[in-house]
Amino acid sequence: MSQPSTPVARHGRLIRRRSTAGVVRLLATALAVLVVAAVSVTGISVWMLTSAVKPGVHLTQLNGKDAAPPGVGAISGAVNMLLVGSDTRSGQGSGFADKADQAASSGEGNNDVTILIHIAANHQSAMVVSFPRDTELAIPSCPNAKGGNYGAMSQQMLNSSLYYGGLDCPVLTIEKLTGVTIPYAAEISFDGVAAMSDAVGGVNVCVATPINDPYSGLTLSAGEHTLEGYQALAFLRTRHGVADGSDLGRISSQEVFLSSLVRKVKTGGVLGNPLQLYSLANAAVHNMTLSDTLDHPDTLISIASALKGIPLANLVMLQYPTVSDPSNHNRVIPDAVNDASVNAALLSDQSVSLSGTTGRGSQLATGTSTPTPTGTATAGPGTTGGIVLPSAVTGQTAEEQTCAKGNAGS
Repeated sequence: MSQPSTPVARHGRLIRRRSTAGVVRLLATALAVLVVAAVSVTGISVWMLTSAVKPGVHLTQLNGKDAAPPGVGAISGAVNMLLVGSDTRSGQGSGFADKADQAASSGEGNNDVTILIHIAANHQSAMVVSFPRDTELAIPSCPNAKGGNYGAMSQQMLNSSLYYGGLDCPVLTIEKLTGVTIPYAAEISFDGVAAMSDAVGGVNVCVATPINDPYSGLTLSAGEHTLEGYQALAFLRTRHGVADGSDLGRISSQEVFLSSLVRKVKTGGVLGNPLQLYSLANAAVHNMTLSDTLDHPDTLISIASALKGIPLANLVMLQYPTVSDPSNHNRVIPDAVNDASVNAALLSDQSVSLSGTTGRGSQLATGTSTPTPTGTATAGPGTTGGIVLPSAVTGQTAEEQTCAKGNAGS
């Protein structure tokens, strides 16, 4: 499979690949954190938190429509939200550049985490789709800060879209790739991830084989670890310390962290702890940039209400299918054969189940087996049954106990 190799037009200078660029894929963390933070706003200092929210970024919808305010209660129908992690060092202090950083990102930064959350219309299942940062794909025309538009590009790295056009541009890019409309978006920074992991009292992660990453400074023995603050950040940043050292391996390793966080939030008492809830909400609003469709706390509360009732076995985290780029083996391109099934599930609002592995950077914990999803046939209105994704699609459910595969010889 091939794609055009020459861009139609460029949005300014090209971005040099940065070895720690995937750093904030911990934005995946923001999935669960955002849910809890939204719930906490319900009863804890709503207006105090609202006053701290930055003015929202307006999203240019491909169909020309904006999201309507949901009102009180769980949001009606399906939800699509894009979570973006910026690698910017601006305002983040000097501690984030490591040995692999020859030049740290500044300003808007790159979207080295790009995750689509799809909540089914019946609120019985959800998909969390991670898009590899090194995916080369078409980037559509995106608005610029001066009121005009950057030109479209036929092929460029996904993680450059935030730099080119702000939060709106990754949204437009993923809309073009998948065909879905995304009315909600949020962006998080390094500081936000560290603050949120602190707010829940740390996240327990399993390490199957030792992690030793001289680039990020992370060293973890095999076994269970409770990670907080910047150690949690280092775990989510590390690429050289897990599996084969690839960005694809890092995604599945980060799903180990995310699934544990989701379990803690839903079953570990976080939702019943007002102090932790307030800390989460406070960390979120001070460290996230939201789309203007998320400006009002009612919207966050309504989305959280839709998410919190989904069984853990029905919350499926997966990596968007890609294959090696024939013209550049350090990059990947969308896998047209297998990504069609993921797009179909998103567009038809059907639940999904996985038939493949957990991915390069993780494995099932010893003595555990893959749980059977609850109600996999409960899809959206007018549909019948769920979709079993091809074995090439890797990932796990939030219920599965998994361990990161370290690369101690990195």
